[in-house]
Amino acid sequence: MEVTAARPQNMPGTPTLIQPVPEGFVQRLMALPLQRKLALGGGVAAIIAIIIAMVMWSQQADYKVLYANLSDKDGGAIIAQLSQMNVPYKHADGGNAILVPADKVHDVRLKLASAGLPKGSVVGFEAMENQRFGVTQFQERLNFQRGLEGELTRTIESMSAVQSARVHLALPNQNGFFREQQKPSASVLVTLNAGRTLDRAQLAGIVHLVSSSVPEMSPKAVSVVDQTGALLSDNPDGSNQQGLDAQQLQYVNQLETNYTKRILDILEPVVGRDNLRAQVTAEVDFSQVESTAEEYKPNQGKEPASVRSMQTNESNGPSSAQPSGIPGAASNQPPVPATAPINGASAPLQTAQGGGLSGANSHREAVTNYEVDKTVRVTRNATGNVKRLNAAVVVNHRTVTDAKGKTTTTPLPQEELDKLTALVRESIGFSQDRGDSVRVINAPFKTTKIEEDNTPIWKQPWLQDLLRTAAVPLALVVLALIVVYGAIRPAIQAAQDAKPKLDAVVADDEALPAVGEGGMPALEAPVADLRLEDARRLAAENPAAVANIVRNWVAKDA
Repeated sequence: MEVTAARPQNMPGTPTLIQPVPEGFVQRLMALPLQRKLALGGGVAAIIAIIIAMVMWSQQADYKVLYANLSDKDGGAIIAQLSQMNVPYKHADGGNAILVPADKVHDVRLKLASAGLPKGSVVGFEAMENQRFGVTQFQERLNFQRGLEGELTRTIESMSAVQSARVHLALPNQNGFFREQQKPSASVLVTLNAGRTLDRAQLAGIVHLVSSSVPEMSPKAVSVVDQTGALLSDNPDGSNQQGLDAQQLQYVNQLETNYTKRILDILEPVVGRDNLRAQVTAEVDFSQVESTAEEYKPNQGKEPASVRSMQTNESNGPSSAQPSGIPGAASNQPPVPATAPINGASAPLQTAQGGGLSGANSHREAVTNYEVDKTVRVTRNATGNVKRLNAAVVVNHRTVTDAKGKTTTTPLPQEELDKLTALVRESIGFSQDRGDSVRVINAPFKTTKIEEDNTPIWKQPWLQDLLRTAAVPLALVVLALIVVYGAIRPAIQAAQDAKPKLDAVVADDEALPAVGEGGMPALEAPVADLRLEDARRLAAENPAAVANIVRNWVAKDA
């Protein structure tokens, strides 16, 4: 209970023992001195400002430059990629720079690099649109060459297998006074996407594209090189005669990968995935051989020959000779019959003795044509035949753990190595006639020892980043605590202490004591002792109020 007034209502003029005190907390705050009021208002305003600053700082992260001085094409591609990655971004420097949160700069750069961004600006024929006044002929030719290189680069980069490209043109100065004009040439550097290659048709297309874009350029003067420095084309069809072309290399790699996969698939269940390394080298024959042979079978032999045609011509006629010789009986006799055989050499004709008449004329002619055997054989060998296979397999030592938990490694026995060798031979189709080689060895694998990081915890990068990130919130919290305990809390305590702490209170008019001599209330002994105790307590707790009361009494008595 509290005393609101010490002067009874039926006794005017009685001195006031205790000043009236406001009952509400707000009224007590309003009754504080001006200095306390200003401190309380400033503290509340500072707390509100600190809360607003913390909210705004938590919503706005620290942004750093991701890329600057980008072309419009690269900037649009990067912004589209950031939108797909759900990464917030901002523009700066009139749109020439892209900002992202500071903690995501490195991650975003690596992800954009894997996507091939930024590609870099390629200047085409638009460079000819900004010609300055007074450009020399050499500068004009140089700008034209740069524009032509840029247009060819854009066209080559539109291919799906090409990540980026650069075109270098060598355009000599044509002069009509030269008897032999130097021909132009070109070099193309292509950076292929991961796992992609250019086949012969694509290489021939690039060569034909560049050679057709420059007047009087021969396809033989165009060289195509990949990012590893390998020459992909040195003739018009885009193939390399000194080695394998891209398609043949891809076939060899695929063949070796398949053989290696066979070895791993059959040995991993036996020795474990991390205890095996295998490599297969294949020698493939891509040569194309074509042979043509004509064979004639002799007609002599036991088998009879085939007759294709036979022609026989025979003629017989009387003799037209005149009688000759010595007339007589011998010449008048008929001639002797012919004795020459039908087959064989003919005998000389017998003339009649004594000069008789000669025999009749006979002519025989025979032509026989036999069939001649002829065999024409054309042989074309297949390309891509495996000439030889070499397989090398390394198996780790066996790891054994004893009962005490100690781990040791032991080599494999020779019998087990022989079994593994047999499995490898069967898996790759080992051929002794072809000269294949298979080698399986057992050796301990070296394990990389992870070094312990002995850096103190206060020097750890993650802790330093955390402290830098939490520095601003901690500073705001400390400032808020200083404001609360330095300005707001003392004002509130002063308002609470303004309430008098008197326990003995008179609630109504009947409880008020009678007035004694000199206007002082006449108090009974117990009540006077109680009031005196309360007055002492009040003087100890609030001496300013007691001094004010005494000053009022003295002034009224005077």
